Amino acid sequence: MSQDKTTLFDVKEIDTEMTRQVLKEVYEALEERGYNPTNQIVGYLISGDPGYISSYKDARTKIQEIDRAKIVEILLMTFHKNNK
Repeated sequence: MSQDKTTLFDVKEIDTEMTRQVLKEVYEALEERGYNPTNQIVGYLISGDPGYISSYKDARTKIQEIDRAKIVEILLMTFHKNNK
């Protein structure tokens, strides 16, 4: 790394990528257990009830560590990006 350039550290981007990774892991865990991941995640996001998410592969614990509003924000940003 060059000494004459400032390196930028973007916490928001790291946070977004971590959230995406958790959503991917939760989605895959629900799918492996035979659930409809979309329905289960939507149920959780709307109600806040973690019972919608299986504890398989720590999916419930992982998703609860992320603010639900942050999940919705990332989903909307991704939707908008993919539909331009």
